[in-house]
Amino acid sequence: MSIEREEDTVAVKVENNIAWVNFNRPEKRNCMSPKLNRQMMRVLDDLEYREDVGVLVLTGEGTAWSAGMDLKEYFREMEALGLGGTRQAQREAYGWWRRLRWFQKPTVAMVNGWCFGGGYGPLFACDLAFAAEEAQFGLSEINWGILPGGGAAKVVADLMPLRKAMYHAMMGENIDGKTAVEWGLINEALPETELKARVTEVAKVLLEKNPVALKATKDAVRRVKEMTYDNAEDYLVRAQEAANSYDNDGRKEGIKQFIDDKTYKPGLSAYDKSKSV
Repeated sequence: MSIEREEDTVAVKVENNIAWVNFNRPEKRNCMSPKLNRQMMRVLDDLEYREDVGVLVLTGEGTAWSAGMDLKEYFREMEALGLGGTRQAQREAYGWWRRLRWFQKPTVAMVNGWCFGGGYGPLFACDLAFAAEEAQFGLSEINWGILPGGGAAKVVADLMPLRKAMYHAMMGENIDGKTAVEWGLINEALPETELKARVTEVAKVLLEKNPVALKATKDAVRRVKEMTYDNAEDYLVRAQEAANSYDNDGRKEGIKQFIDDKTYKPGLSAYDKSKSV
């Protein structure tokens, strides 16, 4: 039986308004366990509305981002508890992935190494994803006799062209960071030595944006993807009106700085939100 402390499974450091959240089971290649899942929900609860946090970066300690689900804990220990144990473990995992998908702040996956199976859930939940060129992505489920569950099949179906998704899920072969970009799984791949600097640069750009507009934007893109065009038009009208009710002054300040003050160009940079009323 594991003596690992629940609170140690995730490490958090906040610097310059960026929350660096690390899966912290390096000896297990950051496999997700019931303890880690419960701790991740607590971490998200703590960070979501903190005033000193503007962006969340999710990464892993050691040589892996996450090697997926801990097979021993999930497929032996939890199943030994019967259907109730299995359902509880699923709720705890899917619960924080869902929470991360709709998180209040922008989220970035920084994939520093192995990313397998169950790791695709939080990978997809993050708004942006950057990886080391050396990182390895894989759906190994087919190799040990199950389908890619836990949302993984949905992730590749959403992000990849059909033939790539089929090949990835059916062959059980790994792809590196460069191929993951080509197949649509992540945004960019960089040499591992440059990865954190690039993610920090992206996070700093996000910190300059209007936070209400960022939340509305990330929600809108996820929602409209599964809507008809007409339904999306209507949703976006309502979403903008809702955002205006939270931060109408910010929007007006951005227009003022462009039209009246001529201090920035929207096609090139963000307005200075520190001047908002």
